[in-house]
Amino acid sequence: MRRPNFIDSYKFNWETIDIMASGTSSLDAKNYLTHFKTKEEAHRFLLGYGYDLSDPIQNAEMFGNFQEALQFIKKYFLKEGNPEDGLDIMVPNVFFSLTDVSELLLIATGNSEFKTDIEDSLWASIILKVMHTILHLDKDLRYRYFTTIQTQIFDRFYKYIHREDDQLFLENEDKSVRIPLLDFETKSKKSRESIIIKLLHKKENVAEELFDRIGIRFVTKSKIDCLRVLKFLDQNYVIVVNNIKPSRSQNSLFELDEFKVNYLNILKKCIKENLNEEDFALELEKLTEEASFSGQYQNNEHTSHKYSAIHFTCRQLIKYRNPFYQEFRKLRIFAKKNSPDDEITKKLKDLDTSSIATEVRFFYPFEVQITDEKSHYENTKGEASHHEYKKSQVNSALKRLFTNLIEYKELNLD
Repeated sequence: MRRPNFIDSYKFNWETIDIMASGTSSLDAKNYLTHFKTKEEAHRFLLGYGYDLSDPIQNAEMFGNFQEALQFIKKYFLKEGNPEDGLDIMVPNVFFSLTDVSELLLIATGNSEFKTDIEDSLWASIILKVMHTILHLDKDLRYRYFTTIQTQIFDRFYKYIHREDDQLFLENEDKSVRIPLLDFETKSKKSRESIIIKLLHKKENVAEELFDRIGIRFVTKSKIDCLRVLKFLDQNYVIVVNNIKPSRSQNSLFELDEFKVNYLNILKKCIKENLNEEDFALELEKLTEEASFSGQYQNNEHTSHKYSAIHFTCRQLIKYRNPFYQEFRKLRIFAKKNSPDDEITKKLKDLDTSSIATEVRFFYPFEVQITDEKSHYENTKGEASHHEYKKSQVNSALKRLFTNLIEYKELNLD
């Protein structure tokens, strides 16, 4: 029986369809590159991706990403760079002799001119996924404004942070509200490699979706002061609650609903018995202990279930004045004043500057964490420590990238 010609147009690559229509991440796909059979097809794909390999500059940039991906894999996922948790395998030699990145696509699909096998194809897929992550990180336009971003965000907080001898306070200008702090920390920038690791275990895998490149942490003496810090940030418009991302808010400090039920009783007691502020605060602190958190921290699978804090993500409108535009205006005025009849002056005058933005405005996310002294101590030791958190991220990224290779080689992850 003759095979109808139209059948090919009804054959589907189900992994590709799942990525496009079902929310599957390309990082979790195994064979979605199988339609590449020739170098021309690989080049067309890369052109659609945004890279023209016939351009020597773009070709060199892509090859640089390839080299960085190889070094990154060796450092974090293999025993040669990560003796404690890395896989006891080596990158195949074929990848150290490549000079054309498009060959990676052909190796991944088993159509390379090189003598390769299934293991090489699985390796090519891993390298391509790491390259994709690096490329997205490098093409986040907002990164060039990072110094301005962190200055504008941190300045809102620093304005209200005051030190008096060895004491730290969050206080307003007239000192009518003064909240003692044990610590105030700012995280100004994640390292490049930390961001790559984070992107590799995120389903979205897009640099623009990272919310914690800039972070702020308050450590108070008591849990009730954590609520007072929240109120302070809101009332002084350090945080504009309209700009908070609801899905990123998490409280594992104590059960707020349970606390609110009994809060009014304490308030009535304060008024009835004429309690002073210290006694009133002690009563509220007891209430926070009675309403201890019994759930599990939800926002991040790599954070220990013992982690205890109020955590939210807010956005701030950043305003960046374009220094080029200011310098160009000065140059035009200078030329007009000193050489009004010069040909260059006339050309400067006639240049259309309407497309040059005098100011760039955009919202940028940042994280805020608020915790008390006891919780902070627990957060920074044992399972909840930052070291364990980072280790969990690396292991998660490793399993995600290497699952198919691990199964193929029957490796023991333990």
